[in-house]
Amino acid sequence: MDNIFLSGGLAFLITFFSIPVIIEVAKDKKLFDEPGGRKVHKAVIPTLGGLGIFAGFIIAILIGVPASATSGFQYFMAAIMIIFFMGIKDDILILTATKKFIGQLVAAAIIIKFGGIQINNMYGFMGIHAIPQAASFLLTLFTIVVITNSFNLIDGVDGLAGSLGLLTSIIFGIYFYLTGQVLYTIMAISLAGSLIAFLIYNFNPAKIFMGDTGSLLIGLVTSIFVIKFISIASDPSSAFPLKSAPALGFAILLVPLFDTLRVVS
Repeated sequence: MDNIFLSGGLAFLITFFSIPVIIEVAKDKKLFDEPGGRKVHKAVIPTLGGLGIFAGFIIAILIGVPASATSGFQYFMAAIMIIFFMGIKDDILILTATKKFIGQLVAAAIIIKFGGIQINNMYGFMGIHAIPQAASFLLTLFTIVVITNSFNLIDGVDGLAGSLGLLTSIIFGIYFYLTGQVLYTIMAISLAGSLIAFLIYNFNPAKIFMGDTGSLLIGLVTSIFVIKFISIASDPSSAFPLKSAPALGFAILLVPLFDTLRVVS
């Protein structure tokens, strides 16, 4: 319990105090999102808020996660680092869609192959139960990429992506706490702490945007949460089993997923 509060508070403080510094550096180096086109903001706005979210989140979980609860942790960190560097390069230099997609596939494959995060049973959702290994890998890969991009696509309104990321991380964090999943609880609460601090600067009128660095990070971590949630909640022997866990998991992400479907359509 102490580690959970420590991580959440630390994530908040690091992000809260790093954002003003990032804003000043972005202004000094002229790293802005320029107004124009479909953009509604009238002034130049720094786009490196995701750097502050990342700093708070990473430092908090590295300090807060106990040694006894690190199963798959290093692989999550590897995938998150890939997404972070890809996002930061895109925010500063612009990255092609193909390179971003390849980076997301690599990060997702690491999470599935080494992190043990995989959808291998739909537990009756849409009439589907056990899934063959190859189909399971492809379905999980598709799920991670879609959720990651869904948060990237909704990052167009002040406070929207941050608020939805905060909501989902709190919901999953509470569930993981109730089921004794220490690693995932600390990850969720750390992300929530970072997002609370970021939103202070991001609500209209925004002083900073999270950029791809932040939105891709939120999406990737959330995809880990929802797949783990489905796995635990569907297990009758878990501390808090839930019926229709796959439907519940995707319902929590209804807004970003629906917006992704709308954009693709």
